[in-house]
Amino acid sequence: MGTYNIPRNVKGEGRILFIFSTKSLLYSGAGLLVGLPFYFIFSIVEMNIVGMVLMAILALVGFIIGTFKMPEIGSIKFTKTVGGENIDDIIKRAIKFKKRGNKLYLYTKEEEKNG
Repeated sequence: MGTYNIPRNVKGEGRILFIFSTKSLLYSGAGLLVGLPFYFIFSIVEMNIVGMVLMAILALVGFIIGTFKMPEIGSIKFTKTVGGENIDDIIKRAIKFKKRGNKLYLYTKEEEKNG
């Protein structure tokens, strides 16, 4: 009798701590690092809870940027063009476009109107 491979669902095996993919964990950590100076500033004036909440909010923002995709909303023109793409990819493209000083020129043909 021969052996057979049984297919299994391997989606999500790259996840760490169940909800974090590697990318979302890195972005959450970056959010925590951005929030760390705020925590120290608030701890100087003895408002540790406010600093911790701000760090948690920034970590959540990092998680959202690293995990979710841009929704496609029909009534908003911007989301029609980038709908379904990862939010971090959109942000990276916007930063690259702004840094290089790129300019976008659109040439349109004007239709001649016949009397």
